[in-house]
Amino acid sequence: MPDLLAQWLADEAAQNDRRAATPPPSPAPQAAALSMSGLAFMEASVRGELPFAPIGLTMDFMLVEVGFGRAVFQGTPSAKFHNPMGGLHGGWYATLLDSALGCAVHTALPQGKAYTTLEFKVNLVRAIGPQVQRVRAEGHTIHVGNQTATSEARIVGPDGKLYAHANTTCLVFEPRAAARG
Repeated sequence: MPDLLAQWLADEAAQNDRRAATPPPSPAPQAAALSMSGLAFMEASVRGELPFAPIGLTMDFMLVEVGFGRAVFQGTPSAKFHNPMGGLHGGWYATLLDSALGCAVHTALPQGKAYTTLEFKVNLVRAIGPQVQRVRAEGHTIHVGNQTATSEARIVGPDGKLYAHANTTCLVFEPRAAARG
């Protein structure tokens, strides 16, 4: 576990270095997203060539790896995300998983296609306690068609323990011409 955590922290430091050289966080322009394949867009995001999404700063997580049909986010489950009972808020788990689910779908889309979440289901199977410094959410596509896509994701710690899992159905579509300009 210490070796894996050390690797995760090194990956995070490298991504933070790339972020420092990237324009300030902002939603990437839709025209840029539609001008390349989903995988090319997500790879450019990981390399720091595109602004990273502001939600990552807000929720203290970042995209660290992508491949076709795959997206990996790393998050810091700190006390600032605790609920009134002192546990990590379920919304933090859900936001991290939703990012991995959607971005996995995005990596499998051809140029000119977009997606939006139709529904997703989250299962919290173990509390993430203060001893867990980082977690990773890894999403994988199950099916990507012309109109719908499905994916699944898991949150794991560097100790290999499963903390939560989720699945989603996304609507795949071609944006209207007005939205492209």
